[in-house]
Amino acid sequence: MNTVASPVDRRRFLEVFAAVMLPMFLAAVDQTIVATATPAIGHELGHLAEMSWLAVSYLLAAVAVVPLYGQAGDHFGRKRALAVAVLTFTLGSLACGLAPSFETLIAARVLQGLGGGGLMSLSQALIGEVLPPQHRARFQGWFAIVFVSASLLGPVIGAAVVAQASWRWLFLANLPFAAFALWRLARLPASGTPRPWQGGYDAAGTLLFGAAVVGTLLLLSEAGAGWSRTTSLMVAAALVPSWLLLAAVERRVARRGHTPFLPMDLLALPAIRHAAGTVAGFAAVMFASIFYLPVYLHLALGGSLSESALLLLPLTGGMVVGAGLTGRAMVHTGRTREFPVGGLALAAAALAAMSLLPPTHGTVTLLSALTGLGLGSVMSVMQVVTQIVAGPARLGAAAATVSLARSLGASAGAAGFGALVFGGHVNPDLAALRGDPAALQAALDAFHRAFGVAALLAALTALLATRLPPLRLDAAEPGGLAPLAD
Repeated sequence: MNTVASPVDRRRFLEVFAAVMLPMFLAAVDQTIVATATPAIGHELGHLAEMSWLAVSYLLAAVAVVPLYGQAGDHFGRKRALAVAVLTFTLGSLACGLAPSFETLIAARVLQGLGGGGLMSLSQALIGEVLPPQHRARFQGWFAIVFVSASLLGPVIGAAVVAQASWRWLFLANLPFAAFALWRLARLPASGTPRPWQGGYDAAGTLLFGAAVVGTLLLLSEAGAGWSRTTSLMVAAALVPSWLLLAAVERRVARRGHTPFLPMDLLALPAIRHAAGTVAGFAAVMFASIFYLPVYLHLALGGSLSESALLLLPLTGGMVVGAGLTGRAMVHTGRTREFPVGGLALAAAALAAMSLLPPTHGTVTLLSALTGLGLGSVMSVMQVVTQIVAGPARLGAAAATVSLARSLGASAGAAGFGALVFGGHVNPDLAALRGDPAALQAALDAFHRAFGVAALLAALTALLATRLPPLRLDAAEPGGLAPLAD
């Protein structure tokens, strides 16, 4: 199949892309840009040991509101919901830049996350709203490139701003970009038909979901490190009924004909459920690599942390190439399932080799590039598949489901990988590790074990991706799919 977008489709894409590119970039770059500024923030505001909450507070707030933004986009219009998300993110950025204390900064990061949770999912839903399925694959690659490029530029921009000015400008610089994004959104014509809201707001589901997610992420980050084994087991035992109660409450809300916080009807579809699981596994591997590969390279190869951050280029560059190639291959072949399966298998093999081979510049560069190439094949496929299966009326909920899975996977991957490396007897003081050969070797061994776990997770995610239905992208709306003959 070789589908060429018409001039009308291309014009509509460019119109929407100009409006949603900046919100997507702001959401993606925020996940990495703050990492390089944490020492400076800790030096000015104190609480260096609690700096991880700069990331955790944002991610928790963003995860908690992703389904709500999906519902709001479907019911009140995606352009309007995205404008609210951008405005909330802007107010949070302003509060972060002016924060006089660490506690105020964490509260501002929560506000920023409440807006950031809607930037990515609603941007994806808007592009799915104006393009037919057979053309989404071509243009989804551009969104994947924006996301990966932002993840790459975040540490570099953060290091430069902190070195030349103040960490506060990392947040204040969002204001003019957000203002431009709001202006572009205001110029977009209204599109889509809002669906009526069924019943009241699902407050119980929201609170249960937030409590279950917070508890799970705290367990992943603290088990074996800050918590004893007994405490970890007690928290884990309490989380099981929390998740089961959440599922029961959401099913009851759906049976009453109301709108649940989680889109249980979509998750009941095997294609959506398997796609969400694939995205969660992919995000866990990707964010663990992005956040901890610079530290590993700093310890294994020497050099400063900022120089090690530049060694992320093979990983993120490979993801950009993989995303672009996958988008084009989907357009020309009409196939979907084969790309994430093969890509995740490639990433698993590269991570397994990284866990076994001694680190050298050449080896790490090659294996990082192969890992990125494989991971780049996932997101564009999952966005297209979920949008097609959900149908035009549920684009917001479908995009929110994928965004939620990505956020949960990213949070769990970063927390879990950190626990695997520093949860034992490894000293988290990098300067002390560099001066103690025995401790340094113990840290590298812990990293290699963690890379092995990441390889296993990538392999299991590839296996899960084989459960995705084989779809054709050239089938007509509203279903937008047809099975391929295996």
